[in-house]
Amino acid sequence: MSTNKTTISIRSAESLIVAYYSLTLIIVGSLLNFLTFLILCRSAFRDINARPILHYMRTIAIFDILMLYGWNFDHYLTIAHDFRILRYSIASCKFICFISYFTSQISAWLRVFVCLDRYLLLSCLYKTCFNRSKSILIIIACVIIGSSLLNLHLLIFACYRTKSGTISSQAQSYRIYPLWDYLNLGVYNGVPFISMVILNSGVIYRLIHLHRTTKIQNSRIQYRSISITLVITTFLFLIMTTPSTIAFAFFPNSDLTVLSLLDGILYTYHITSFPLYFITFTEFRQECIGMLTCKNHHQKIRSQIPIRRIA
Repeated sequence: MSTNKTTISIRSAESLIVAYYSLTLIIVGSLLNFLTFLILCRSAFRDINARPILHYMRTIAIFDILMLYGWNFDHYLTIAHDFRILRYSIASCKFICFISYFTSQISAWLRVFVCLDRYLLLSCLYKTCFNRSKSILIIIACVIIGSSLLNLHLLIFACYRTKSGTISSQAQSYRIYPLWDYLNLGVYNGVPFISMVILNSGVIYRLIHLHRTTKIQNSRIQYRSISITLVITTFLFLIMTTPSTIAFAFFPNSDLTVLSLLDGILYTYHITSFPLYFITFTEFRQECIGMLTCKNHHQKIRSQIPIRRIA
């Protein structure tokens, strides 16, 4: 009897750790991603024509914030307060289902196009049509629209009230799950996985080639640090997000704590942009320190003060 009580208390403790970790991800992740977005909007990064890839990086920061308020938020409420947003109302059920798939797929595919942008810039001596600011904005809009249309049926058909009065996340006319989890595995992980590996392999090859080359054009040196940064982030994406997607697709009836833990690892990736940029991206680090210490602001004020000779 005492052994059973000990087992229950251990499980409860583990569940609470997972729950409050999800809450921590929401708080810390929102702050770090918002800070990332602010830094990427500072004066040093305003020359979009020189580095249009910043469009991707800013958009990813926004959608990484939105991701945290889907299933991740539901995990916290379910375990800590025994309250499920999916079961609260039909509107909240539709919202959680849609935003969880919608934001994750956009985040993944924007990273694919980031890899494509890096590969093309390192492979060509000039900017292609895919590396121009207007083209990148069109690509981002197409990704958002495409993901919206793909998951639109969740807003229309998903979630209904059963005869017993409870809310089901399925649809009345057809079964959404587990079919949609299988599809999400391909859209969010499978195809992006293959695309990122192929493109990142090309990026790594080009970086090694540039490193061995004695004469490197200055216009291409500036792409090296940001390329290394984005190669690291995309490989972390593959490692940290795949286990959770596979678990929910093929083992949806597993222990809730285990599934939430895997989801916690997935969402942890989406708050790592700031520390990775800070460590590997020199200009980002300099701008961050400058913003936090108000260095640039003080320099501007100081330069505007007229110098007067003391009599």
